[in-house]
Amino acid sequence: MSANKFANPTDTLARCVREVVEFVDARGWEQPPQMFALVPTEELAAAEPSLLDQLEDGSELTPIEQEAFPDDIGGGSPALDEFLATTSWPESVVGCALTQEIVVLPPDAEADLDDALVPLLADRDAADEAARNAAREHPERKNGRLIAAVLRDGPSLCLLQLQPDEDADPYADLELLTYEDLAPNLVSALYATFDATEDD
Repeated sequence: MSANKFANPTDTLARCVREVVEFVDARGWEQPPQMFALVPTEELAAAEPSLLDQLEDGSELTPIEQEAFPDDIGGGSPALDEFLATTSWPESVVGCALTQEIVVLPPDAEADLDDALVPLLADRDAADEAARNAAREHPERKNGRLIAAVLRDGPSLCLLQLQPDEDADPYADLELLTYEDLAPNLVSALYATFDATEDD
């Protein structure tokens, strides 16, 4: 099944991603990565009538939270990349979404990261770890949540949510940002989860 069954796949995905963001945000920060299967609401209701009261009214897609990742898989880690490379979905799943917490740096911080990486470029794992440590310790760093979602044979959407300051209004609307080419490798990895069958 593909995204072609939806009249407006882009809007359908955006609405579903908003539901995912609100669900994850309600749990607060310092959360591990979370994966969601995106399933047509109509088919879910037909298969599980007992869930009707819990389904979002008017939503064409319903996100279903998947089992927690193993403890050693953190946001943006090589272990997460490896896990995604082994993930596959049944035909009933038409999309997926991944949320993960990341460190966001200002553009001028690139030179600081380069200084940490240059001596370690021969060792990819060491360079990756050095980059993460430099980012975590950077004085201008901000915590963020990256949300990436794709539909099988359809559109993708990537959003960034910055962690609010401590004095921010807890009831304010969620501020979600997007940029051109935000997390293209992650989007590709999510699409690749639909290239394999569940039996592969």
